[in-house]
Amino acid sequence: MRLGIISDTHGKLRPEVLDVFSQVDHILHGGDVGSVSILDRLAALAPVTAVYGNVDPFDVRARCPRVARLELDGLIVVVTHGDQFGSPTPRVLRAEFPDADVLVYGHTHQPLLELVDKTVTVMNPGSAGPGRFGQAQSVGIMELEPGIPPRARLVRLGSL
Repeated sequence: MRLGIISDTHGKLRPEVLDVFSQVDHILHGGDVGSVSILDRLAALAPVTAVYGNVDPFDVRARCPRVARLELDGLIVVVTHGDQFGSPTPRVLRAEFPDADVLVYGHTHQPLLELVDKTVTVMNPGSAGPGRFGQAQSVGIMELEPGIPPRARLVRLGSL
């Protein structure tokens, strides 16, 4: 299973995202979506599991949970924006969600791909929306296969 991982779109869906996600089986959105229209556009590519972030409007919050937990290819995946933990880190998230095999979060706008405890893959795809904090825009791709640790990479988006 191939996952497209995105966060912090803040109402802007860059055209490159549609290209990068053209062959994904499922999309995970780590919050600060900005508009339900972003979720609808992503859903045209693949099923979407999204959470709301700290600046999401009411309609996004009505449609998305704060934390999503799902099983994909035998792995427990947890998606959260992470703002409830201040400035989230892989170690904090691991402590909060000890049964997760994959943790996806947003909020910091800083791309991160880390292995925690040699078994848990943690990804923050960075921000795919408007440029902020001097960070390049990025998303993630993750490959899941039963019995094999996830393989993942960050994909930098062009500056628009």
